[in-house]
Amino acid sequence: MHPDLAYTRRGTPGAPPLVLLHGIGHRRQAWDPVIEELARDYDVIAPDLSGFGESPAFAGGIRYSMDNACDHLLTQFERWGVTKPHVAGNSLGGAIALELGARGLVASATALSPAGFFGPINRFQALLPLFLMRLSAMVTPKRLLQRLAADLRGRRAIGWILYAHPERHDAEHTYGDSLALKHATAFERTAKEGVIYRFDSQVPVPATIAWGTRDRILPDAQAKVARQRLPYARHEPLPGSGHVPMADDPERVLRLIRETAV
Repeated sequence: MHPDLAYTRRGTPGAPPLVLLHGIGHRRQAWDPVIEELARDYDVIAPDLSGFGESPAFAGGIRYSMDNACDHLLTQFERWGVTKPHVAGNSLGGAIALELGARGLVASATALSPAGFFGPINRFQALLPLFLMRLSAMVTPKRLLQRLAADLRGRRAIGWILYAHPERHDAEHTYGDSLALKHATAFERTAKEGVIYRFDSQVPVPATIAWGTRDRILPDAQAKVARQRLPYARHEPLPGSGHVPMADDPERVLRLIRETAV
């Protein structure tokens, strides 16, 4: 049996439910730049995925496959008292959003730089910087991470791979992100599944796929692959945004989610 997820819930009960899913090594606070605005229109739930943030990992023998991830989230929907919510996700979370949409388990799917559209070579190009970030966070003492996060140059050094504008985060957020990556108990198991993962289904619900033009993890050239595989989805660029666009361009992200989750 999978453990329950830690989550943040904002908004008015009875409003359309919206679930926000973060990427590998990240945490639910990735959605902080947009969650309060979204809470004006939706019953918003932002969980930490299993083995990330404050959520416990799957038991050792359970694979971090997409089937298991979707099945687990379906049980969490029931726990949260929602049926077929709208869902928006970034990176790994974007792939899960599309998978949930392909299964008809959600009302709509908004995917920001989703995983699953890389080729045999650039999938390793994506995982390499993530593993380097993970290793750096693991070997750096907490006190040094805290000092780096307190300095503007340190915040840029920590966040430049994920964000086009890492300096927009304060010291507390940057340090929290570093700790989340340092203690991500499911990182390696999730990355192992990511090496072989490919999204190649159709999504029979309203779907938007958006890509940051300054994405250093999953370059926006992969957006062309997404257009070929999902010709009936809406495809949008995110000019000037990095891999995690919620902080780089919150207004555009808000607009895309609101226009999809109707």
